[in-house]
Amino acid sequence: MKNLSIHIITGLSGSGKSTAIDAFEDAGFYCVDNMPVALLPKLLKLPLENDSELSGFAFVMDLREKGFLTKYPPVFKFLNQQGYHYSILFMEADEDALVKRYSQTRRHHPLTQCGNLLESIRAEKEQLKALRIAADKIIDTSRFNVHELKAVIFDIAQQSKKFAPMQINVLSFGFKYGIPREADLVIDVRFLSNPFFIPELKPLNGESPEIQNFVLNNPETRIFLQKYLDLLDFLIPLFEKEGKAYLTIAVGCTGGRHRSVTIAKAIYKHLLSGQHTINITHRDIEQDIYTAGSIS
Repeated sequence: MKNLSIHIITGLSGSGKSTAIDAFEDAGFYCVDNMPVALLPKLLKLPLENDSELSGFAFVMDLREKGFLTKYPPVFKFLNQQGYHYSILFMEADEDALVKRYSQTRRHHPLTQCGNLLESIRAEKEQLKALRIAADKIIDTSRFNVHELKAVIFDIAQQSKKFAPMQINVLSFGFKYGIPREADLVIDVRFLSNPFFIPELKPLNGESPEIQNFVLNNPETRIFLQKYLDLLDFLIPLFEKEGKAYLTIAVGCTGGRHRSVTIAKAIYKHLLSGQHTINITHRDIEQDIYTAGSIS
């Protein structure tokens, strides 16, 4: 959960919080409207981050919940202590706009008991003053129509995905066993010198120092690796900018046992210096090397 962005949407009644939560939902966020603030820590412990399509979380919390003003400070303090990264989005509008919206929808203001509508709006402003000061972003929706507001919130949602590091999977494979369906980028390293034809190296695989020395000490390999790693360093931020949650880099040789394993490990080690979660898998390393026609 801590790798995903969390947005807490709050503010004045009638300021467009329902429209905001709809925009976050369209952006792939897990959303809950009128979320009881005390339940937030419990919800964040659920294994929802296993959903590869999940962009983050967005919750609407406001004065509709009785006791909200006294409950939210300790909960937000707990989130800070636990290392959760969240932002408070405070939505507001001027009095004329709020009065007009309530007259159009005929809804009751949550503080109706405070007097007439205008008095209720002013009472809510006063009660939420501290939360407004603590907000990371304040949006005045007075001059927005529904579509304009949704576009603004959707852009915020898209930008916030930058705070959810992309997971990168490096995968070695053998072309003779098929290209992995999950691959986003495929690099064919069959042009590199093949240790399969060296009798003492043939039984080994790319995990062994002997194979790694053979493959990586080749001048062509060093030039190729430098250029390909430069390409990955250029591409990965662009994929992440587009909101991609997972990126699979597949490295293939003929049998998936020698060259692809070695190059995949080199890519993996290079990417470890970044801020992403990196995994490596050697899909075909255990395939029978003595299978007829097997050249890795």
